[in-house]
Amino acid sequence: MLKKFSIENFKNFRKSICIDFEKIAGYQFSTDCISNNLISKMVIYGRNATGKTNLGIALMNIYDTLSGRSRFVREGVFLNADATEDWATFSYTFQFDDKELVYQYARFSDFELRSEELIIDGNIIFNCNFVNKQFNLDGLKYVDAETANVERYLQALNEGKEIDGEIEPKLPFLRWLISNIALESDSILIKLYNYVERMAMITANNSIIYFSGMYNGSFYKSLEKSENLQDFEDFLNEMGIECKLELKKLPDGQRQLYFAHEKLVPFFESASSGTLALVQLYRRIVSIAREKSLLYLDEFDAFYHYEMAKNVVQYFKKKYPKCQLIMTSHNTSLMTNRLMRPDCLFILSSEGTLTALCDATERELREGHNLAKMYVSGEFEKYE
Repeated sequence: MLKKFSIENFKNFRKSICIDFEKIAGYQFSTDCISNNLISKMVIYGRNATGKTNLGIALMNIYDTLSGRSRFVREGVFLNADATEDWATFSYTFQFDDKELVYQYARFSDFELRSEELIIDGNIIFNCNFVNKQFNLDGLKYVDAETANVERYLQALNEGKEIDGEIEPKLPFLRWLISNIALESDSILIKLYNYVERMAMITANNSIIYFSGMYNGSFYKSLEKSENLQDFEDFLNEMGIECKLELKKLPDGQRQLYFAHEKLVPFFESASSGTLALVQLYRRIVSIAREKSLLYLDEFDAFYHYEMAKNVVQYFKKKYPKCQLIMTSHNTSLMTNRLMRPDCLFILSSEGTLTALCDATERELREGHNLAKMYVSGEFEKYE
């Protein structure tokens, strides 16, 4: 699991900002927000333009780095506009079984690395400075990768040649290493890669899309199995949308999903924006066979009634207890000890600081406190 993440000099984050999943306060309620002594469910509040979306994009940068694929349209500025350095730094600390892995790197842009380093249990596995062309690869023995043909990597790096179909002057060494070494299935590097591959982010602006044509075709195909249709129906009902669904095959061979009433009502043409947001969440997360490792749901409840937002949180807590779930919201109804807890509720300030509610007041917050009322009354205003 991810223990700590920090970013500096990226977009609106001039100073270092850190998400510390280890910083728990020992509350004896809402313990389902904690897994393996790490925060596994958190909600981040913040005024508009504080960087809630940018924080998620920064967190997901490791996916782009290790996979070579991007899940986001790369647009806008990369570096902080007031920065004196011309690079941003990313740092990730993971815990896999009894081992701690730290992967950190610096980037000039989305496409160009400045440096890269991997540390496991305090041992430097490698350290690459792409600017000065200095490479310390002496620690590869700690991950059983001492036989890697690093000369091939360095030669191709210097010449800017194609490596495994990719043309990238500064191909991340860790990505190359994982792709070019036969690692054991229980290798910590494989565990890292599998974790990163299962990270995902859903934002409010991509949660509502137009469902039609080929996009719907694959979804309808999956719903042809009665158990899948039932699972989707159960999901909507659990979210508070009481409905019965029916999938029909039309005369032209196409399939159509309906709300089952006395007369069939086309699903996508009549569903509300909140329901469509749920469909996107279901398709991207719930319906897949493999559980996500980390989810960043940015303003996930933008189209939801407050009760539905609570249902979504409760659903993920129950169905995915080990998945690290980060949600951003303006919905204070989620700010309750019955659902969350003060060390799992955070405020992102306009200055780029992230503070848990339990650290944002001089009071000792207890289970009986009305956190939402305290928030609205300005109790935590200093940290906004």
